[in-house]
Parts: sequence; structure tokens; C-alpha cells
Amino acid sequence: MPRKLIIFGNGLGMSLCPEHFSLQNALNNIWNRDGVLTDEQKQLIARCLGKDGPPEGEDELDLLHQAISYCKSLNRIGDGDIHWLTEDGQSFPEITAKYIHKVATFLHNYDGELPPDFYEPLIEFVKGTKSHVATLNYDKLLYNSFIDNDVFNGYNGYLVDGMIDQGFSSETLVRMYGNNFGYYLHLHGSPLFVERGNSISKLPRQNLTLNRDEPSQHIVLTHVKHKPAVISASGALSTYWSYLRSALEEAEEVILFGYSGLDEHLNVLLKPYLKHTRNRIVEWDGAGAQDEREAFWLSELGSDLTTVVRLNNITDFVDW
Repeated sequence: MPRKLIIFGNGLGMSLCPEHFSLQNALNNIWNRDGVLTDEQKQLIARCLGKDGPPEGEDELDLLHQAISYCKSLNRIGDGDIHWLTEDGQSFPEITAKYIHKVATFLHNYDGELPPDFYEPLIEFVKGTKSHVATLNYDKLLYNSFIDNDVFNGYNGYLVDGMIDQGFSSETLVRMYGNNFGYYLHLHGSPLFVERGNSISKLPRQNLTLNRDEPSQHIVLTHVKHKPAVISASGALSTYWSYLRSALEEAEEVILFGYSGLDEHLNVLLKPYLKHTRNRIVEWDGAGAQDEREAFWLSELGSDLTTVVRLNNITDFVDW
């Protein structure tokens, strides 16, 4: 069977529980949760945003990202008797990193599961073809299903994501000794990824809770124009994006599943490949009229080989 590339977006979780997987709901929930941010820390973030209350979506995360970048730069050059920044300014990157990590953790820790009628045919297809899988979201829905059904098994798995007992290693994504596994690429990272000295490790799933104060530097949760910078700053994420090109070169078809089409950095990378590779968009039928969505995707991807499949619930899709 031909190898494909399936890229999953936040629409997968939204199809099950729109309230939980709403970014705005997650931002509000963590902001108002006891013990996450002090009143003083909330005031710091609010002053950055120029308003009271939590950020509203990725647009306002843009302001936070800029402030974090400036504070980090001044922290690097500010050592001495008189620092460039106040104590509040020096701690601002750590405060916001903690907040963003908790938001990603909230999105990740959804108690529900994918319907068996959806994940069983998908797993059978992945095992049969070793098709590549890439994710843009932070939830554990797909990852749990794959782990619990033996899709991963070190170098001998059907898919490999570079995470081994000793931590992340790009070398584990290199096929050797006749291996022909597919790639599982966490394109926007995961709150499971944490620093261990000079390496990146993956927490056991049960260890990731909102009570854990160990922010990950490997989460892409910011305004779209800053996402490439966050990716390039992470050795793991930049490796995943490099292997995304390899996956695109091998794939006989690309399926974009539950993806809004708003990540320009992804669209730019996809565009030259999809001019010559058949691709399907699987999305919620409430996103707009068929002709509007087809025009949108043609504008974004520039491909005449695109088919837009629209469903009332995208987890009804089984035609891999």
C-alpha cells in the first residue's frame, strides 16, 4: 500500500469537545485556577496586554511573545550591580512560560477518548503502510491511541518520534539496518517534553498534571508569526520540521485532518510539494460553504490536486 502523510490539527479534539479544546477556554481556565498565577503575576501580564483579564486568543499572545523576547534579551546583557530590568521584568519570561505551559497541559489532559470506529481503522492503516503522522495540537487523543495499540516500539515500531529512554535524539529518526518505519512528528511540540540537563526528555503521560511546575520550552503556543522562531529555538521541533520535508517527499498523498489552514509557516512549506501530490482536506462542514472552502484552500496551497471533504463530525471519516 502507498505511504501517506496525515497531518492532524486541533479540529480532532474540537470534534469531541469544543468547550475543552477551545484555546480561549483554556486561557481563561488557567488564569482563574487557584495556585497558578499570583495576583501580582496576573497584573504583570495584564499590563503587558493593556487590559484586565487573560489573553484573548493567539492575537494577544503576540504581545506576550514580544515582551518575553525583549526581557530575555535584556536578561542576557543585564548582569551587574544595576540590572537593565526590575525584578518583575527579569521574572516575566518565567511567569509567562509557566502560564502557557499550564494552558497546553490543560488542553493535553482531556479525559475522553477517540471513538474506536475512528481510531481502529486509522491504526490498521498506519500499521499496514507505515504512513507518516504529524500533529499540530497538544492533546493526547491520538498519541494515547497509538501508544496503547503498539504503534510505537522503539526502533522497531511502525512509527518513530525520536523519543527514547535517554531522551530525544534525532539519530533515532534515521532509518538503519533495514528499518522502514514512518515518522510521528510533534510539529508544535508537547507539554510532555521537558529539559533534563542538556537533553530533552518525555514525561510519562500520567506524570503530566496541572500541579507540576516544570515549564516546557518545546511548545508552539503563540501568534502565528512567532511560531517559526519558537520552532527554530527547539532542537526537537526543528528536527521534526526537517523530517516533515522527508515525509512529504515520500508521501503519495497528503491528508490534512482537522486543520484550519491558518498556520502560514506550514502552508508555505506544503505548497511546492502539493503542486505534484494528491491531497485531501478533511474538515468540519460548519467552517463555511463548499465553494468558499475550496477557494480558500486553493489560495493557501495553490494546488489543483486538492479535494475538500466536509463532514458534520470529522471522526466519521474512515477512508484513509
